[in-house]
Amino acid sequence: MPAGFALFDTAVGRCGIAWGTDGAVTAVRLPEDSDEATAQHLGGGEAPSEPPESVARVIAAVVALVSGANLDDDLAWVSLDMQGLTDFQRAVYDVARRIPPGSTRTYGEIATEIGLPGSARAVGRALGENPFPPVVPCHRVTAANGRTGGFSAGGGVTTKMRLLATEQAVLGLW
Repeated sequence: MPAGFALFDTAVGRCGIAWGTDGAVTAVRLPEDSDEATAQHLGGGEAPSEPPESVARVIAAVVALVSGANLDDDLAWVSLDMQGLTDFQRAVYDVARRIPPGSTRTYGEIATEIGLPGSARAVGRALGENPFPPVVPCHRVTAANGRTGGFSAGGGVTTKMRLLATEQAVLGLW
């Protein structure tokens, strides 16, 4: 159970964030069908709370990034609580966090970078389980040959494309 969670508005809809007692972010949720669904995922039925200053800074940075107001901030400074994640997930998320706004990488490129060429599908599964979008920018990872690939957050590929458009990312032909 997180120490607390909050809901906040962005250019793509109402998002949520949860944090631990040390202030590290334990989860981020992109817009879901309702505030109640987001709250259930983040707080298990508890009420939202006022975020500490460190988390309020993360919220402000996410709002700015998603609106396209600050594409210089890749959110790599955000402290994430990765307890409970596998070493493979951590490796994938570490590489994804280094993709700057406006850029993309493929699932296969990430697989190769973590030393497991041929594991593009496993990379896709790990990103599909990403508990920190857009802080871990899984939307910046695409399939080979310029195809979008999937997106497990609310709104699916439409949300992925909105985020990439906001970042002015250039994709190949689909």
